[in-house]
Amino acid sequence: MAMWQGAMDNRGFQQGSFNSFQSSSSDEDLMDIPGTAMDFSMRDDVPPLDGEIEEDKSYNGGGIGSSNRMMDFLEEPIPGVGTYDDFNTIDWVREKSRDRDRHREITNKSKESTWALIHSVSDAFSGWLLMLLIGLLSGSLAGLIDISAHWMTDLKEGICTGGIWFNHEHCCWNSQHVTFEDRDKCPEWNSWSQLIISTNEVLSAAAAAGVSVAFGAPIGGVLFSLEEVSYYFPLKTLWRSFFAALVAAFTLRSINPFGNSRLVLFYVEFHTPWHLFELVPFILLGIFGGLWGALFIRTNIAWCRKRKTTQLGKYPVIEVLVMTAITAILAFPNEYTRMSTSELISELFNDCGLLDSSKLCDYENRFNTSKAGELPDRPAGVGVYSAMWQLALTLILKIVITIFTFGMKIPSGLFIPSMAVGAIAGRLLGVGMEQLAYYHHDWAIFNSWCSQGADCITPGLYAMVGAAACLGGVTRMTVSLVVIMFELTGGLEYIVPLMAAAMTSKWVADALGREGIYDAHIRLNGYPFLEAKEEFAHKTLAMDVMKPRRNDPLLTVLTQDSMTVEDVETIISETTYSGFPVVVSRESQRLVGFVLRRDLIISIENARKKQDGVVSTSVIYFTEHSPPVPPYTPPTLKLRNILDLSPFTVTDLTPMEIVVDIFRKLGLRQCLVTHNGRLLGIITKKDVLKHIAQMANQDPDSILFN
Repeated sequence: MAMWQGAMDNRGFQQGSFNSFQSSSSDEDLMDIPGTAMDFSMRDDVPPLDGEIEEDKSYNGGGIGSSNRMMDFLEEPIPGVGTYDDFNTIDWVREKSRDRDRHREITNKSKESTWALIHSVSDAFSGWLLMLLIGLLSGSLAGLIDISAHWMTDLKEGICTGGIWFNHEHCCWNSQHVTFEDRDKCPEWNSWSQLIISTNEVLSAAAAAGVSVAFGAPIGGVLFSLEEVSYYFPLKTLWRSFFAALVAAFTLRSINPFGNSRLVLFYVEFHTPWHLFELVPFILLGIFGGLWGALFIRTNIAWCRKRKTTQLGKYPVIEVLVMTAITAILAFPNEYTRMSTSELISELFNDCGLLDSSKLCDYENRFNTSKAGELPDRPAGVGVYSAMWQLALTLILKIVITIFTFGMKIPSGLFIPSMAVGAIAGRLLGVGMEQLAYYHHDWAIFNSWCSQGADCITPGLYAMVGAAACLGGVTRMTVSLVVIMFELTGGLEYIVPLMAAAMTSKWVADALGREGIYDAHIRLNGYPFLEAKEEFAHKTLAMDVMKPRRNDPLLTVLTQDSMTVEDVETIISETTYSGFPVVVSRESQRLVGFVLRRDLIISIENARKKQDGVVSTSVIYFTEHSPPVPPYTPPTLKLRNILDLSPFTVTDLTPMEIVVDIFRKLGLRQCLVTHNGRLLGIITKKDVLKHIAQMANQDPDSILFN
C-alpha cells in the first residue's frame, strides 16, 4: 500500500511544467539521445510483435485491485489529435491514408441503417457542396469588388448628388439633360471643385491604394493554380477547382458588374488580322517583358530585404501612408495615372472606332473609303502625340511605383500593375508601327500587305501582347498566362502572338535569373518549398542526406512497450522535433511506426485530466495488446490509435533523385531511412532543401527557415 501511495503522489505531475512541453515544433531532423547503440546485424532475440502477445481475457477488475487495467480511452476521437500546428507543412500521404480509412468505415456502416446511409451520401457530396459555396462566394465578392472599384475611382473626381452610391456613368444614365456628344456630363454629377465653390464644405479626396478585380478567366485561373501555385495537385483537386471556378464565373456573369453582359474585364474586338511580319515587334515586346521582369524581381527583392533587415519594417502603416501620399501627388497631374489601372488597361487595349473620343484615337481624317465600323491607318493628330508623351511618363511612374508597393502590408496586387506596364509599352510601339506603315507603305516590309489607306496595324493588339509579355516576365507563366489573356480580353484568334511574346519573355528573364517573383519571395521569407520545375541530376544517395550523420548523436526514438509517461514527457521537453519514430526496442531498431509530437502531447494531457490512476510511472504501449502487469502498479496507457503504422520509408541506397521527386509529388514532410528493416535515420523536407543548395555550391547553413 505504501508503494501504491507513492505512485499516487507521483501522479500529480504539474500542469504548468507540462505546458512547457508544448513548444513550437519544427520539421527538423530527429536526433537520438546519447547512449543508444545502433547495430546493423539482425538478432534472433528480437522481442515479440503485437500479435505474439495474448490478451489476458480474465482481467476485469477496477480500483486498486485491478491496477493492470488497460486504458482504451483513446478509442474515441480526441479534439486536436491528427491536426497540425500553424506553420507546419501537411503530410499528404498520412492525410490520404486517414481519409481512405474514414471513407471505408463510413461505407461499411452505410449498410447497417438508413441514417448511416444518409450520412454516407452526405459525406460523398460534402466536398462538392463546399466547392459550390466557394464558387458562389467568390463570384459575389468579385462582382462587389468590380462595382466598388469603379465607384471609388470616380470618387476621386467628384460625387453624384442624385445618389452617392452611383459612379459617374451610372449617375448620368437617367439624366434628362445629357446629349450624345456630352454623355459623360450631367448636372447630377458634381466635381469636388464645384462642391467646394457652391457649398457643407472642404472635402478631402484620397486616391485608392489598390484595385483588385476579378479577371473573368475561370480556365486560366485553374491553370494558374496548377502551373504556379500547387506542387501537389491530384485529379480530384483539378476537378473541384474547375467546378469552383465555373460557379464563380456564373455568379459573376449573373451580377453583371461591368454592365455590358460580358464576363471578361477587358473585352477587345479587333477588326483586322495580324500579319506574319508583326511577329518581329511582338518578339521585341517579349524581350522588353523579360528585361522588365528581371529588373522588377531584383529591385523588389532588394527593397523587401531592406525592409526586413532595417527599422523600416517596424513601421508598415507609416510606409503605406507615405507611399499612398507620394502616389497620389505624382499620379494626379497625369490623366493616365489619375485613372484606375484597370480603366487605363482597357483604354490601351481599345481599337479606335468612329465614336471614340479618347486622345489615343485623335487621328486626322484623311480617308475616303472604309468598311463599316472600321478605320484605316491615318496620320496621328495632336491628341495622339500628347498621349504618347503622357504614356511615356506613365510608364516610368508605373515601373517605379510597382517596385516599391509590391510586398507592403497591403493587398497591392501584381497582375494588374505588371499588365499596365506592358500595355503602355505595347501601345507606344503599336502607334509607332502604325505611323511607320502609313508614311512608308511602299517599303518592302509593308508593300506586300499594307497599301495606302489600308487598315494594317492595330495598336490595341500590341498593348495586349505587351501586357502578356510583362506579366510573363514577372511570374514566368506560360500556358496559364496565354489562357488568362485570351479569356481576359476575348481575343482568341491572337493566341500565336501571345505565345510568341510569353515564351520570349520567359527565355529572356530566365537568362537573367531563374526565379520568378513568387519563388523569390518564398526564398526571401524562408518557406520550405520544393520547386517542382527544376530537375535534380546529382548522383547522391539517401544515406548521404539523412540524419544523423557520422559523429552525430543517434536518432531519438520511442519504444513500443518499455517507456513510461515520464520518459516520453522528458523527450518532448528536451526536443522540438515534430514527431518520433517508434521501434520495437533500442537494441533491434526494428521500425513499428511514427507518432506526431502534437498528438503525443494532447493524448497524455487528456489522459491525466480524464482518467484516474495515470501517473508518471504509467507505461505507454503502442501495441494492440498489452501484457499482464503485476498488481498494485499504475494503469498502463495505450496510444496505438495515434500511431502511424505506415510511415513513408526508403532504403539507405535510394538515389536522392528519386527521394526529391517523392517529396515534390507526394508532399511529404519527412521519410524514414531503413536498412534491412532496421531504422537508420530520417530525411526531412528541410534536409532536402539544404542538400539541393549544397549541390548548387551554396552554403546550406545560410538557408534560414521561418
